[in-house]
Amino acid sequence: MRITGISTHVVGTPWRNLTYVQVHTDEGITGVGETRMLGHTDALLGYLKEAEANHILGSDPFAVEDLVRRMKYGDYGRAGEIVMSGIAVVEMACWDIKGKALGVPVWQLLGGKVTDKVKAYANGWYTTERTPEAYHKAAQAVMERGYRALKIDPFGTGHFELDHKETLYAVSLIEAVRDAIGPEAELMLEMHGRFSPATAVRLAHELAPFRPAWLEEPVPPENLKALEKVAAKVDVPVATGERIHDRIEFRELFESQAADIIQPDVGHIGGIWETRKLAATAETHYTLVAPHNVGGPVLTAASLQVGFTTPNFKVLEHFNDFADAEIKKVVKGAPVVDPEDGCFHLSHAPGLGVELDVDAAAEFPQQQARFDLWAEGWEQRKPKGTGQ
Repeated sequence: MRITGISTHVVGTPWRNLTYVQVHTDEGITGVGETRMLGHTDALLGYLKEAEANHILGSDPFAVEDLVRRMKYGDYGRAGEIVMSGIAVVEMACWDIKGKALGVPVWQLLGGKVTDKVKAYANGWYTTERTPEAYHKAAQAVMERGYRALKIDPFGTGHFELDHKETLYAVSLIEAVRDAIGPEAELMLEMHGRFSPATAVRLAHELAPFRPAWLEEPVPPENLKALEKVAAKVDVPVATGERIHDRIEFRELFESQAADIIQPDVGHIGGIWETRKLAATAETHYTLVAPHNVGGPVLTAASLQVGFTTPNFKVLEHFNDFADAEIKKVVKGAPVVDPEDGCFHLSHAPGLGVELDVDAAAEFPQQQARFDLWAEGWEQRKPKGTGQ
């Protein structure tokens, strides 16, 4: 079997463009991959066009390891977010092809399942007025859909510091959310790399009574010493890693022991097998894995293949029941959260278990998608100038 070409399809919304790639073969089997780029979708498409000619055409889709190696190192440049994302969409499509050809789900090819279900947590649910009352109502709606966990960044446009007034308001928002979801649900606290170490530590202590499940990206991701400073002074587990695009770059993070939970993005770190390798390394450091997942149904399905096979897998992020829920129709067989237990359940469908509906995808043309965390009202995910 050989790859005869790829085709790309961009599904657009005001705040995110989702790039789907179909990999075609001479035996008529087509696989699909997906990633979400912030502000670099056209750059990704340009890279894929060159990579198709240089590395992908004529390749054996079963030889995933070799194809990834050539795409990562064959251009003699240091692979960053765009290249690793391009690798990821092609790589997961090849796993999809392999599973379909053999008639088995991808998780079976990764060593088999260690669990029948993966817990989900909701994100993108607080696209509403930024008040305790509105957040209480929105959080209740999340629980009513069966979720047992959710994540929130309550810090507005906070950057390095958060003054006393804004701190009190953020606390009031979290108090409302905890009241809405009850004591048993997990509440993940997102900081989006906003703060100085001192501010992050102060806020963690202010919010400790509401028992956050983790403190995510408390400081900008470039300085591990700053993260170590936070980790040494808080009792809440620290999570980070969505903006690391090469599993090799996690080495220093593991050595620092500053993170309790790592959050690789399957669509940015080179795909399914790269993520599974990273998870195995994390296991040797007694570190949990909770992938970043701001993608649509294909990226969710790919992330679940890792989840079903990984002993130290904690939980999977999920946007698609809340922000841009209509985009679920671009895929047939989209993974769903079971309202009975708030989990994704094992699928036995071959490959990734999903199929891209190209006609449905065409209903969502590419947009000038923007997501500015420093802009007022960012949490509503309706950038200025979109008309929405």
